[in-house]
Amino acid sequence: VIGGGVGLAIAFPVAKHLVETGHEVHAIMGARTKDLLLLEDQFRELLDDDHIHITTDDGSYGEKGVVTAPLERLLQDKAVTQVFCVGPVPMMKFSAMTAEKYNTPITASLNPIMVDVIGMCGACRVTVDGKTRFACVDGPEFDGHKVDFDELRRRLGAYRDQEKVSIDQYRSTHGN
Repeated sequence: VIGGGVGLAIAFPVAKHLVETGHEVHAIMGARTKDLLLLEDQFRELLDDDHIHITTDDGSYGEKGVVTAPLERLLQDKAVTQVFCVGPVPMMKFSAMTAEKYNTPITASLNPIMVDVIGMCGACRVTVDGKTRFACVDGPEFDGHKVDFDELRRRLGAYRDQEKVSIDQYRSTHGN
């Protein structure tokens, strides 16, 4: 189970369920810095140290680097036969590419903008296996080998300018 950033909030209940149903689970936890690592205590209550792999982009905690390094080691050692990932799109894309090298199935939990949650607005549209899917009704979990992550990343960036205006307005009103 791979969680990056706030994706750890989704990864934890998935890992917990897998442990409770008798599966051996490795958790790969990624964050930009130690201060942004979420739910470490909860994961440590669930898994022993040999099954927790922490990475930080800046090296402030755990292994310096990204989640694909411990994933690759686990796949090389044949320690895992199925991968679940949730977090930033680039992390999921490269996790899927790493799993593909070892012919290992990977489920990606996508989190595009969902407006109406019935698929009518199309905001959560994603291409999976060449077909249009809606994360709110068809997912949000999909076969990570079939997701068009590049298209998803472009779509998620479509509102970046409006998000910046909104954040700037909020900060000018509320501080920070």
